[in-house]
Amino acid sequence: MKAAGILSLIGCLVIVTDSKIYTRCKLAKVFARAGLDNYQGFSLGNWICMAYYESHYNTTAQTGLDDGSIDYGIFQINSFTWCRDAKLQEKNHCHVACSALITDDLTDAIICAKKIAKETQGMNYWQGWKKHCEGRDLSEWKKGCEVS
Repeated sequence: MKAAGILSLIGCLVIVTDSKIYTRCKLAKVFARAGLDNYQGFSLGNWICMAYYESHYNTTAQTGLDDGSIDYGIFQINSFTWCRDAKLQEKNHCHVACSALITDDLTDAIICAKKIAKETQGMNYWQGWKKHCEGRDLSEWKKGCEVS
């Protein structure tokens, strides 16, 4: 009985990392500086909206999927196809460790997101974008953020 309790406790433990949750405007500025505005024809509002619905702007967001892969970071980039995670035999199209996608420095995540948008012909890769952002007026997402 005691062993079962300990195993349950161990199962509940989560690796604690310093999480950064961006504000909408701070993220808009980071994305604008990184050249995401109109990248592959998608406005800055598309990128901000997508990041909100994928991760709520949380740099350390991780979502385990039924196939055993994990979606990582602010863009929820999948470990099977886009990054290297020691647990799976991955394709690693972004040539990056998945752990690099869950840091406060968004450089690797943005580079990989650009690659995904380019190689998959747009933002359809992101279900959050498809469900909540596609085809909508997204000008409100950057309103008041002092980005052009």
